[in-house]
Amino acid sequence: MTSLQRRIAYIDWMRGLACVLMFETHGYDSWLSTEAKKTEFFRYSQMGGTLPAPLFIFLAGISVALVTEKLRGKGVARGAIAKQVMWRGTEVFGLGILFRAQEFILGIPISPWTDLLRVDVLNILGLSMILLGVLCWVAGGDGSAIAAVVRMRNLVLALAAATAVALATPAMWTTWRPKFLPWPVESYVNGVHIFDKPQVWLFPIFPWVAFAFVGLAVGFWLFTDLARREELGFLTLALAGLAAFCAALALDRWGPDIYAVYDYWHTSPNFFLARSGVIVVILCAAYAWCRWGWGQVGFSPLEQLGRTSLLVYWVHIEFVYGRLSILPKGRCGIAAATAGLCVIFVAMLGLSVARTRWSARRELVG
Repeated sequence: MTSLQRRIAYIDWMRGLACVLMFETHGYDSWLSTEAKKTEFFRYSQMGGTLPAPLFIFLAGISVALVTEKLRGKGVARGAIAKQVMWRGTEVFGLGILFRAQEFILGIPISPWTDLLRVDVLNILGLSMILLGVLCWVAGGDGSAIAAVVRMRNLVLALAAATAVALATPAMWTTWRPKFLPWPVESYVNGVHIFDKPQVWLFPIFPWVAFAFVGLAVGFWLFTDLARREELGFLTLALAGLAAFCAALALDRWGPDIYAVYDYWHTSPNFFLARSGVIVVILCAAYAWCRWGWGQVGFSPLEQLGRTSLLVYWVHIEFVYGRLSILPKGRCGIAAATAGLCVIFVAMLGLSVARTRWSARRELVG
């Protein structure tokens, strides 16, 4: 397996892991009864739900860095690179709007029209990619610019942007809320939707886009001279992730209280830092698994799911939360819901394989 193949493999594997965690979180949330949701099992099962969205958004940042470096290596101008990234972000954002329209139509007459304007994962993924394109354009890098300098400039700007978004999030949800904006617009800032306060189940710019900036920084790090010595580079990255996690714990316990309202689990910069650290460690573990572990031997279900993550995200929602739910919503025990998760996993894996083979067949015909 070449270096490029390993690089793509562990990113796909990590996306697949996010898909599995997403299935688990959504399945138990949708199918378990009220009594089952009072158990410790359910509480711990939902802890995994804090990772899928950050993983997807973080990996979008890495993907943008990979594309940017590839195009820059071919001599493509920064304006053209930024345009391509932003156009892809616009496509993803459009898919997010289309997905909301589909869910609204399938939910008639129960779904309120305001669901069309909900800020969901695909919406923020698209917006994140647009903002990443803007950042890469601002960082420059045309003509005779030294690649290492441009790369470091992108990395520093991405980390600065992530820090700014994370630090501003508590205030944007409380004391600095832009209440003068119409709720569909404000919802993209803090997820207020139609309610009188931000909702924790939505995905607004603050704080979610910060994970994309972290991913962009990590993606550019992977092209530095140190990171090209892969084992040392990933070890350094893993240590940085562990340091970030420990720093987040220390800051939460002993850091200064600078916010009027402090909500650790939803808006705190410390929780963002902790999750970022965990995600970076997962990235390094995924690399090690695909480099030395079973991830490089034969067929990998997680890697396969990761290749078609958008498709399986789109489809599984309807079979878990929608009218086509394979189990009665809110009426299942833990055993039945777990069996349903196994069915969803196998079905989505089969769909993913079919999609990959169909694409390969089209390429052969073309």
